[in-house]
Amino acid sequence: MKISNNLFGIIPAVVTPLTEGGGFAEGAFEQLLQRLYSFGVDGVYLCGSTGEGMLQSIEQRKRIAEAAIRNSPRGKQVIVHVGASTTREAIELAAHAAGVGVTAISSLPPLIGSYSFREIEEYYQTLARDCPLPLLIYYFPDVAPGIRSADQLRALCAIDGVAGVKFTSYDLMTMSQLKQDGVAVYYGRDEMLAAGLLFGADGGIGTFYTLVPGVFTEIFRLAREHRWQEAMLLQAQVNKLIRISLQYPLYPVIKELLRWTGIDCGPCLGPRQQYLTPAEVSCLRSEIENAELTELVYSTVSA
Repeated sequence: MKISNNLFGIIPAVVTPLTEGGGFAEGAFEQLLQRLYSFGVDGVYLCGSTGEGMLQSIEQRKRIAEAAIRNSPRGKQVIVHVGASTTREAIELAAHAAGVGVTAISSLPPLIGSYSFREIEEYYQTLARDCPLPLLIYYFPDVAPGIRSADQLRALCAIDGVAGVKFTSYDLMTMSQLKQDGVAVYYGRDEMLAAGLLFGADGGIGTFYTLVPGVFTEIFRLAREHRWQEAMLLQAQVNKLIRISLQYPLYPVIKELLRWTGIDCGPCLGPRQQYLTPAEVSCLRSEIENAELTELVYSTVSA
């Protein structure tokens, strides 16, 4: 039986602001969350790929969850990615998340090593059993190919305690099947949010939501009003920004663009490139200006 939940809406997968030494920059994080909530996002997703969670210590990840709870208005969703190198560490993070009052936990399948589907299934069963919070399966086959078929994904979603899935795939047919099974679905392909909503997604979790939250909250509003043509036009606008950004290392470019808005989120953690090079910054600025996207980046309000 599925857990009753209110999992829906626009949830930015937030970057983690860091100091030069790799510590948590809590002041910049508070500034970032204040900005996101001012645009009406429905919550935040912490310490996933975008948040560099698996490159940070367990204790630092706990601090990030605590800071998010302190800086999130009542009624907003705080979803914590608890994926880790070992099941023991994931359980520790999940227990902490439950203790500080987050909305739900999420996890990629185990990434380090080669695991059978049975081992992956047991991993999720353990998380769901040991943590009272709703669990979101993180389905991202490009990064974590351990879940190899729609049937396997549906089996994981049938685990008692699993409430939904962060679905980062272009396979909208499988996503729609999950919705028919009663699974809450956050669509994870930023460039196809409007299509994901058309196929029944309850909302979206995405990296670019952190940068231009106003665009994605507007796409969601238009979709709920069945104004699909307008939603697709707005999707096409933000996709220009996505296409330009993907020519550069993704997470450094997101932090660079946030720096343009006045929020310095510091470096990325190695082995990722820490910052864009000066030449990359110059080229990025030129491309943004030539595509007439400067206002979109700075204001985050759709045209």
